[in-house]
Amino acid sequence: MNKRLVKVHRQENLQVFLVENPFATDEELAQKFGCSIQTIRLDRLELGIPEVRERMKRVAEANYSIVKSVTDREIIGELIELDLGKKATSILEVTSEMVAEKSHVCRGHHIFSQANMLAVALIDAEIVLTGSARIRYRRPVYLNEKLIATAVLARQRSNKHLVKVVSKVGAEEVFVGKFIVVSR
Repeated sequence: MNKRLVKVHRQENLQVFLVENPFATDEELAQKFGCSIQTIRLDRLELGIPEVRERMKRVAEANYSIVKSVTDREIIGELIELDLGKKATSILEVTSEMVAEKSHVCRGHHIFSQANMLAVALIDAEIVLTGSARIRYRRPVYLNEKLIATAVLARQRSNKHLVKVVSKVGAEEVFVGKFIVVSR
């Protein structure tokens, strides 16, 4: 197979893969397709595919308009998936402003805020408040780690909703919360 054909085949596969996995980084793509990061960047440039941050931003902006209970300024992290009343996902990259100076461990209120916001955003109502929360921190989260939080509506009785939020770094669970949120 000549180089041109290999390139065309790789670019076609890249486009298909990114439709299903829009948050894949250039490093992950290079590993998947067995080429250099520079090759992936050139392919993206030729195909007009933006870098991962821009792809995340576009998905997040589409989801922000759906949310009723919080404004886009109140959203913690990037809201990448929202199916009102069912499931929501957000990504938060831990920055230097979020960590303790000595240990570089993310302060717990940032992790909690992401989870709480997601539990509230999941509910299809104008006013949603947190009634109670049972939370567990499984391990510390460090500077530059990506925190992926997923909220699922577990149960609903009248205007009370039980939402389970699980936050992970990679495949490792780092935070679990059960939130009872009340809507009006």
